[in-house]
Amino acid sequence: MVRKAVIPVAGLGTRVLPASKAIPKEMLPVVDKPAIQLVVEEAVRAGIKEIILITRSGKEAIENHFDKHYEIEAELARKGKTAILESVKDILPSDVTLMAIRQPDAKGLGHAVLCAAAAVGTEPFAVLLPDVLVDCDEGVTHDLSQMIKNFTAENATQVMVERVADEDISKYGIADCSAVPAAGTSAAVAGFVEKPTAEEAPSNLAVVGRYVFPARIMDLLQDTQPGAGDEIQLTDAMDTLLNEQAMSVYRMSGKTFDCGNKAGYVEAVLNYALKHPETKEQTHALIKQLSV
Repeated sequence: MVRKAVIPVAGLGTRVLPASKAIPKEMLPVVDKPAIQLVVEEAVRAGIKEIILITRSGKEAIENHFDKHYEIEAELARKGKTAILESVKDILPSDVTLMAIRQPDAKGLGHAVLCAAAAVGTEPFAVLLPDVLVDCDEGVTHDLSQMIKNFTAENATQVMVERVADEDISKYGIADCSAVPAAGTSAAVAGFVEKPTAEEAPSNLAVVGRYVFPARIMDLLQDTQPGAGDEIQLTDAMDTLLNEQAMSVYRMSGKTFDCGNKAGYVEAVLNYALKHPETKEQTHALIKQLSV
């Protein structure tokens, strides 16, 4: 059973500067929730009970957001603003815990994940990159939930992928698999190619930023030497793991938004605004006005 999720939030957010100069990029609002809350809600919906944030100095606002704010809650209760009160209290269910671990040095994604080794212990765990929002509409398979189910059934690491246009292939890590899985299903993968040209790419399936790993990946990360950028790369440890045991790519059913860049962030805000009961009508009207 996968009960733990590691969420690395120690990045500087340089792609969305100057907005992230004083505010953690993960706290930028997507309508009325910070992006990190949407990522945590995704994990909780998949049955995760322990959230492990890998953080650094200057990111305390993220932890504070998931803590109680007695003054605000008391004032909202006094004024009878029940609906707003419910939106800010108990953001985490009572059976879900959140902890923060400092990453002392920026040594790459693999190092960030490795910082959670003691908290993960010998259990399998999920990794969710907070730059990426995954939105699963009603009636669509909840992707992280299905990845965890497939991990348990197949006893194989799961890596979320999505199809991308040929002109975008060179921006991503691309899966090398003989069979393209249908949306909401998994297929065995032979490896990954980092940012190939469209002509060199083995497929058009790009890694999204959601993983389900066995605890073994931590041992491999411990032994992984610095690679590209003189950083400990998660992909290097994944290559070693793939030599030891089966690994699958899971093709997502929902929609993904890269909030780590300005255009992706704007797309995410519009997507969620079109679904929010307080903003959907105005957003529809605005889009219609701008398209004239």
